[in-house]
Amino acid sequence: MRPSGRKIGEMRAVSIETGVTKHAEGSCLIRMGDTHVLCTATIEDKAPSFLKGSGLGWVTAEYGMLPRATHTRGRREAAAGKQSGRTQEIQRLIGRSLRAGIDRVALGERQIVVDCDVIQADGGTRCASITGGWVALRMAVNKLLKVGAVTSDPILDHVAAVSCGIYAGQPVLDLDYAEDSEAGTDGNFIMTGAGRLIEVQMSAEGATFSRAEMTELLDLAEAGVSELVAAQKAALG
Repeated sequence: MRPSGRKIGEMRAVSIETGVTKHAEGSCLIRMGDTHVLCTATIEDKAPSFLKGSGLGWVTAEYGMLPRATHTRGRREAAAGKQSGRTQEIQRLIGRSLRAGIDRVALGERQIVVDCDVIQADGGTRCASITGGWVALRMAVNKLLKVGAVTSDPILDHVAAVSCGIYAGQPVLDLDYAEDSEAGTDGNFIMTGAGRLIEVQMSAEGATFSRAEMTELLDLAEAGVSELVAAQKAALG
């Protein structure tokens, strides 16, 4: 029995509310159970200096957790004067994942920055950030298309992510914190709407896993991502 009472292949309740901030070119609040992340997308008219003259655009991301996103207060990283290694790793993952769904030539020499701020954390914050970040990115690109700043849609496909793991000896979908902290194997699966893999992060936290178990987790992830893509489509209308 999972702590939440969910079935092995059952996602937490997912909701995506769009247009939640006034100024950002794209924004949404994604809720995956008790994990809530505010995602905003900002269009910058020039690409990073290393792309100057290349004709290529860029999508990047920043990630952070509010002090009381967890059970105890976490110090703001700005107050500490540097980002943690975990934060840097997660925001690089978000950026890589979102770029995989973009035609950078069609985007042109501009940059879109996706900010993911965790309001409340209960496991799977990076997956929620990628899934919600794509919605914010889609909204920002829609504005570029509307004003004619780009002539063809640079978004190639949906991008979404979900966690899976082996909890109490059973492969399960969409780990919450209670499961994540006790899972023998933990994995994050980032995929396109067409079911193609962008990145897989898997590790044995307390017990090794077999190839057959990895396949089971991948099957669960495919079903979960399909649900998340449907939620993205519903949110965007």
